[in-house]
Amino acid sequence: MQQLIYFFQKYKYFLFFLLLEFIAFALIINNNSFHKSKFVSSTNGITGGLLNTSSEISDYFNLETQNKALAEENIRLKNLLEQVHVSSDSLLETTVVDSVKYNQHFTNINAKITANQYSSSNNFLTINRGLKHGITTEMAVINGKGIIGITENVGNGHSRIQSILNRHSKINARFKNNNYFGTLEWDGKDYKIVQLKDIPRQAISKIGDTIITGGMSTIFPEGILIGTIINIPEKHTASNTLDIQLFNDMSNLNQVYVVKNLYKKELQNLSNE
Repeated sequence: MQQLIYFFQKYKYFLFFLLLEFIAFALIINNNSFHKSKFVSSTNGITGGLLNTSSEISDYFNLETQNKALAEENIRLKNLLEQVHVSSDSLLETTVVDSVKYNQHFTNINAKITANQYSSSNNFLTINRGLKHGITTEMAVINGKGIIGITENVGNGHSRIQSILNRHSKINARFKNNNYFGTLEWDGKDYKIVQLKDIPRQAISKIGDTIITGGMSTIFPEGILIGTIINIPEKHTASNTLDIQLFNDMSNLNQVYVVKNLYKKELQNLSNE
């Protein structure tokens, strides 16, 4: 306190001068419209710059929240697309939407990968969704680039996923440009490449053809991307095996969708009759 009093006593004339300068400046601003507008404009510019910087910093630290929001919006749009049937007339260049005749078959649940294996022979993943979120066993797990795996063991808040990079994984798949299908498996060698087996001999295929899910199960919807053919055996046998380069980088996964088949029980009951 003593030092503060000493400071004011020592610099009282200088501080008084600053006070007079401030008063003079305020009088000029208040009594002159030109100076006042310039001052307000400058102040707004400085304030706006500070707010923009603050917003950018805040946005950077909220990237994860924003990504979650985007993923949730994607879920909403995916579910909305499932509710409508869109058919296009290429000649008339028109689009017809029929939401009455088309029943929604699948819904999607947003999830995040919390653990990921891809280097062993039988790989698994973990997601942050479980029973309380509507997850059950044998549900498809996908993302925007294609298939990832199938739910195997489900807890209350987390679930274990059998990766497509698992020697026990068998998924129905077909060519995108025709209806020939086979079984998608993994030989345990390269995490970027899987194999399509049991393809009919008459099936016509070429390098670069796209492989998608076949839809002949209650797990994966038809048409989910898998990858492209990168190798065709020279010697054709009764059943060919093709190497498929995955669209997904299985070593770099984050946000995923768990697909729920709304007619799964009905289809299973029919197949058991």
